[in-house]
Amino acid sequence: MGFGAPIPILRSFDERRTKAFYLDFLGFEVGFEHRFAPDMPLYMEVRRGGCALHLSEHYGDGAPGMAVRIAVDDVFAYAAELQSRAFENARPGAPVTQDWGMIELGVHDPSYNRLVFYTPVAGA
Repeated sequence: MGFGAPIPILRSFDERRTKAFYLDFLGFEVGFEHRFAPDMPLYMEVRRGGCALHLSEHYGDGAPGMAVRIAVDDVFAYAAELQSRAFENARPGAPVTQDWGMIELGVHDPSYNRLVFYTPVAGA
C-alpha cells in the first residue's frame, strides 16, 4: 500500500490577504476553491510544483500558528524571488544555514502560520 505526500490544512481568516500572500507573494496557484454557499467560509488549495497546501476559514480546521516545512530546489533563489516582491510587512531576510544540515528561510502568513522553505546543504 503506497501513501502520498501529506497536505497540511492551515487556518486562514482574511480571503483577500491570504490570496495576496500565497498567490502574488509566494507564487502559488489556486488548485481549487470551495464554499458550501456564497456566504460560507472559504476552503481552498494552493499549489506550487509538488507542494500543495489547504487553507481554511472553517472553525476547527487547523489553528493559527502552525508550522510547515517545504522543500525547495534552491532556497537562495526563492529568497531572492520573495525579496523582489512586496507583501505588506512580510520581508524575509537571508536564508540561514542550520547545524542540522539545512538552509532555511522562514516567513509567516497573514494568519501567523510559519512556512519554512529549505534546501539541504550540499554534501550533507
